[in-house]
Amino acid sequence: MPTPLDPATIALVKATVPALEAHGLDITRRMYERLFRNAEMRDLFNQSHHGETGSQPKALAQAVLAYARNIDNLGVLASAVERIAQKHVALNILPEHYPFVADALIGAIGDVLGAAATPEICAAWGEAYWFLAELLIGREATIYRELAAKPGGWNGWRDFVVESVAPESETIRSFVLVPADGGPVLRHEPGQYLGFLLDLPGRGVLKRNYSISCAPNDRAYRITVKREGRADQPAGIVSNWLHAEALPGTVLKVAPPAGEFVLDRRTGAPVVLVSGGVGLTPMISMLETIAAATPARPTWYVHGALNGRVHAMRDHARALAASNENLRLQTFYAEPEAQDRQGEHYDAEGLITADWLVQQTPHEAATYYLCGPKPFLSTLVNGLLRNGVPAERVRFEFFGPAEDLVEAPKQAA
Repeated sequence: MPTPLDPATIALVKATVPALEAHGLDITRRMYERLFRNAEMRDLFNQSHHGETGSQPKALAQAVLAYARNIDNLGVLASAVERIAQKHVALNILPEHYPFVADALIGAIGDVLGAAATPEICAAWGEAYWFLAELLIGREATIYRELAAKPGGWNGWRDFVVESVAPESETIRSFVLVPADGGPVLRHEPGQYLGFLLDLPGRGVLKRNYSISCAPNDRAYRITVKREGRADQPAGIVSNWLHAEALPGTVLKVAPPAGEFVLDRRTGAPVVLVSGGVGLTPMISMLETIAAATPARPTWYVHGALNGRVHAMRDHARALAASNENLRLQTFYAEPEAQDRQGEHYDAEGLITADWLVQQTPHEAATYYLCGPKPFLSTLVNGLLRNGVPAERVRFEFFGPAEDLVEAPKQAA
């Protein structure tokens, strides 16, 4: 543990809360501008989360504000710290990278706040930054050490070969990946993701995370990727390249499994898996795991898609449910088309609602796992909480910076 913060430092940081509320986004945007002057640092980040419409500066601004508000009660931020540490491991962030961020952050505070950023304020934030950095560095070191020690584990980037490619819908494909060295793979926790590093001609170094969509095993991983937007848009560069170029035999650089959004396998209590669109990827991993390892566990899988053309892995999920009487499947199509037949391809028209989940699943005992687009998550997470489901039984994963999905201030922090 790092040395506790001085009370005077805590008071100075908390005094900056109003300034962060007013100017936090300007500070984090400026911080990334400063940081990305260094090409090596820029290449560490997923650039699709940056730019004019990027969500990372906003997410960081909210995280900095939450840190300032809770700097005297950091237990509130424990889950956020774990999420950040897991993301850093997937990006292969190392201790030597932290000083660059410190310089960029303190410089940005000075740039944006001007004379209000007194030497005392900047010194306090410098001390506060390094206190949090030491927590993260320590936790990340533990994760790296544990990953390397496990059977099939590794640190950094390992070469994997695309073994096979399977179309799952008009916009989604699955890729099965096996180690180029012929060795085993680390058994992931259902719900985790892999980090990828790609150096694409004309695009430079790009990093992305993709959820693992198969049950843990010793041989291979499967990722299931939606082709996003256009190949000339930041969010679509990698997914379009994978769909067009990642044929069997393609070699990809992969970081070990990471992420804290994982199925709790220590209990046999009821579980409700809820996904929207390509948010099904971690849910299929959880579903396969339950079907294979704990088939007696009461399980509901509720999925929402626009229509049958974009509904991925439909037959696979139905086959799992058909072979297990304890697994119940419910599919919603928001805009079913003429060829989509209710009762065969989907069960209900419209959107999944929190009220439906509470009425149709054992909300008094079940843990809910949710993954999907931000509006989907925000509606369902907050709806479940308003219906009395305790926060510890509502777990969610959002692809990209999480921002604030939950209305309750403590949960948002």
